[in-house]
Amino acid sequence: MPTAIDRFLAAHDAGEIADREIMKEAVKDSLAALVALAPGRSVEVRIPPFAAVQAIPGGTHRRGTPPAVVETDPVTWLLLCSGRLSWQEARNSGKVHASGERSDLSHWLPLKVA
Repeated sequence: MPTAIDRFLAAHDAGEIADREIMKEAVKDSLAALVALAPGRSVEVRIPPFAAVQAIPGGTHRRGTPPAVVETDPVTWLLLCSGRLSWQEARNSGKVHASGERSDLSHWLPLKVA
């Protein structure tokens, strides 16, 4: 059975916009995969309006503004996760906003999402 990311990519490849629920599920699944791959709390990864997680080994953040933040839209995130878009391309285009130590996620992307 295809994953939510597979369904998102199929719609994207067909030039369509994936259903909101598919995108939401794909974002949540991919963020869970990132946390499993890179457990930690040093970077907050935000994919509004669907989810945000803390991941990446390093210092722990508990309250207030995180010292490292990555934020992007769901389509860009899912293209990064699938390897269809490189971290550098996304950063250069301004589609990803990343600040703080350890906010370069290129080491962790693309993700293997089951």
